[in-house]
Amino acid sequence: MSDPNNPEMARTSDVKRIIRKRIRRMPEHEHQELNIYAMMDMMTILLVFLIQQFATTSANITQSAELQIPTSTSERTAEPAVVVTISANDILVDGTRALSLRNGLVDPSQKNGGANAFLINPLIEPMQAKKELLKLIASRNPQRPFNGQVQIIADRHTPYRTLIEVVYTCGQAEFKNVRFVVIQTGQSHSAGIGGSVANH
Repeated sequence: MSDPNNPEMARTSDVKRIIRKRIRRMPEHEHQELNIYAMMDMMTILLVFLIQQFATTSANITQSAELQIPTSTSERTAEPAVVVTISANDILVDGTRALSLRNGLVDPSQKNGGANAFLINPLIEPMQAKKELLKLIASRNPQRPFNGQVQIIADRHTPYRTLIEVVYTCGQAEFKNVRFVVIQTGQSHSAGIGGSVANH
């Protein structure tokens, strides 16, 4: 008779039986996969944190020959929002150029409907992308709801038609809370370099 305590003397069938028992005692290996949803939540939280860190109560704007900001006696301070800049030659969304202007006007080919239309195609696309991003942040962080706020920084010589078209296009992207950025009276006009700006 084989001795189960002495594997060297045990028969092959006994050895197999001992191995099976030991395998059954070992815990099964749990296969763990990377949870992509948890990582997305983490990245969203980091994004919200960075936005909060870089958002300031006043904007620092560098004026140039193409961007001369009008002055005002308004004492309201700027709030964090999507910024649309209208210079003499370009329209920018948060510092990224959306389209070029011709003599301060939007080319009719860039509008949805021609010369008499108001919707600017190259502007509606980045504004809708900003809306989707802000709504995503709001869904993850109820303390930062989407309020449809946009700040327009326009050169003082911007044609009224261009201004109306920009406001209309922003409204079509659900940015209906429009504020115009101006230089507060008494601030240095030489730059907006560190000068505070207010909403009008």
